[in-house]
Amino acid sequence: MESVENLSGQAAGVEPDTTRTSVDVDTAVLLLGAGVTAITHPLLYVKLLIQVGHEPLPPTVGTTMFGRRVLYLPGFFSYAQHIVKVDGKTGLFRGLSPRIASSVISTVVRGKVRQVKLYTGLKHFVFWRCIIMSVRCMAQFVGREVKYGGIFSCIIKIFKEEGVAGFYVGLMPHVLGEVLFLWCCNLLAHFINTYAVDENFTQASAVRSYTKFVMGIAVSVLTYPFMLVADLMAVNNCGLAAGLPPHSPIFKSWLHCWDHLSQKGLLFRGSSFFFRRVPVTSLPSFNE
Repeated sequence: MESVENLSGQAAGVEPDTTRTSVDVDTAVLLLGAGVTAITHPLLYVKLLIQVGHEPLPPTVGTTMFGRRVLYLPGFFSYAQHIVKVDGKTGLFRGLSPRIASSVISTVVRGKVRQVKLYTGLKHFVFWRCIIMSVRCMAQFVGREVKYGGIFSCIIKIFKEEGVAGFYVGLMPHVLGEVLFLWCCNLLAHFINTYAVDENFTQASAVRSYTKFVMGIAVSVLTYPFMLVADLMAVNNCGLAAGLPPHSPIFKSWLHCWDHLSQKGLLFRGSSFFFRRVPVTSLPSFNE
């Protein structure tokens, strides 16, 4: 029979291994999140420039499947090539550091905080401030400014010029969009899983497991205007050319921004990277 000392020694020996494994997993998750953020950043960079209405490349004439002639704006690859031509390949990663910081902090907080409501609050508290810094760094491409640099210089600059309120610009439509997204996604998934999926169907459990994912894609299209308005308000009237006339009106509130985009038919500007048509109000007449 093993002595108590041996058993306690074995138990003590297990704990460091468990702790080491947990640390390794956390590190892997952090590195994976940072890697995905870096890889997808050029997509969000191009999307942001399209959202603020910056179109440096001329449209091209094309035809629809019905033979009607239309003007198409450059897609993602053409836009990305233009950024590389102006700023080099590293230019595609302008504003990346605040997004990586947001990803790392969000992952750490998620692992430490168990209460969902508290985590959600902390997420918005940190996440949106990093998004504001990232959006403004990227928007500098429009006017070729160098006002916002690293994370700490961004924080100091925003605090000096706008105070604490500068870190809350655009937060309201962002939160409303996320709340509406979660509510609609869960509600639709519940109704479909409860009333549309037959229990006698052999693959019912598999269908239910994908319902929320599919509903998330559909609902994200409907809530996109909230994300657009939030990003525009983060840039508006902050001293950058992208948020000042003639590139953009100065909005009194996010509702004013929403109303302006709605009247112009631009509430979904930037929602697509390909086959982007020139707004109807800007189309010239073609000579047949």
